[in-house]
Amino acid sequence: MENSPQKEKNTFNRRGFLPILGLGFLVPLFGFGKPSVEVLEEIEEYQTLLRPDGTTVKVKKSVVEKSKVIEKNISNTSLLEWLTPKN
Repeated sequence: MENSPQKEKNTFNRRGFLPILGLGFLVPLFGFGKPSVEVLEEIEEYQTLLRPDGTTVKVKKSVVEKSKVIEKNISNTSLLEWLTPKN
């Protein structure tokens, strides 16, 4: 009879294993850690711009704000000259 209490302490059964397994599946739901840099970049806003060949491009607003402005107001004729293909 003295051996039975020792066997109960040393045995590994399903009743002891299932709660540990369940807690292991819940750990990712708590969201420990910091968001990656890629996630932060996706939040940034984009602006649509026109390229010289007439196509549009999505560019980050931070890049547009840091860019150098060559001509702020241009005429329609200079815009058309800029858009025409140069072969």
